[in-house]
Amino acid sequence: MTLELRQGDVAAFFDAPFNAYRPSDGYVSPLRSDIVRMLDPAKNPLWIAGNPFAFWSAHRDGRPIGRIVAHVHRESNALHGAQRAQFGFFDCADDADAARLLLDAATDFARVQGQRELVGNFNLTAMQQAGVQTDGFGVRGYTDMVVNPRHVPRLLEANGFERFFPMSTFELDLATATAFKARPLDPATGFDFAPIAPASFAARMEEARIVLNDGFAANPMFVPLTADEFQFQAGEMMSILDPRLSSVLLHEGRPIGTIICIPDLNGLLAATRSRIGLTTPYHYLRYRLRRRRAVIIFYSVASDMHGQGVMGAMLARTVAALRKARYERLGITWIADGNAASLRQMERLGAKPLQKLHLYRKDLA
Repeated sequence: MTLELRQGDVAAFFDAPFNAYRPSDGYVSPLRSDIVRMLDPAKNPLWIAGNPFAFWSAHRDGRPIGRIVAHVHRESNALHGAQRAQFGFFDCADDADAARLLLDAATDFARVQGQRELVGNFNLTAMQQAGVQTDGFGVRGYTDMVVNPRHVPRLLEANGFERFFPMSTFELDLATATAFKARPLDPATGFDFAPIAPASFAARMEEARIVLNDGFAANPMFVPLTADEFQFQAGEMMSILDPRLSSVLLHEGRPIGTIICIPDLNGLLAATRSRIGLTTPYHYLRYRLRRRRAVIIFYSVASDMHGQGVMGAMLARTVAALRKARYERLGITWIADGNAASLRQMERLGAKPLQKLHLYRKDLA
């Protein structure tokens, strides 16, 4: 049985997880067109800015069964005083030799770039998926959640990677959860919720970026997103947004909070194998008529408004809107285990842990 490593094969990179994982593993791929955009040096702002990257696929008897991308985010290293390369999209069959081939390629890349550690998954920016699933296997994940079978962390650890930075995702049963109460924000004191709707999409999303960068500034490993980076990832949301769910909170006209909550796309992506084809309009119509799951991609509050009940009020408003719109379940993407304030909000909300994730790192010194 022959094993081959290929570099730069976009088609194989997309196909690998479909060959590596079983349907019962719960993996759902991003759209093929989005994968192609992410890997295009002429389109992804990360690569346009000059950050080095490379990607590989592992082929067993000509069939792609694994993949990985490696890159250096120079802005992150400069901000945090690090010498770190990042890997992402590490998906692989339970094949020790294939995993070693992929991880060795990423490690060699990091060393050539003069870095002292290799960390992942980062797929590829703060607006995209992060982590490796280490518990809660087989659950039905939501859009923007990392899903992998239990052998993936084992393969990483067999190749000298160690887990750190634990994270959790959450799920809320909107039908049975107790009512979430929070002190409402009084419009008379200058607070105003501005929905993110098609007519105001660009302006509202720029406000959301400002709030995200401000609210997350003190978080470990976070790098403020440029307007181009944010638009590259967020622009695709306009066609799927439900304007009842996402909003920017203004205080006297200044953006001080945001929640980006979208309908869960995983059912549609699974039905179409994440490709746009002749049957896609049919599946999309079915999805629009039957969608009952939503996911919070991120939420943030400006740093000078922390501890003032703003987040609780935003979550309460979003939960009420979801129920009114007849959604039944809500997913919440990863929260770091060290983020006590957000974890308390999940407890108050009645959300239950769904998955456990970790970042993995390897010392190259």
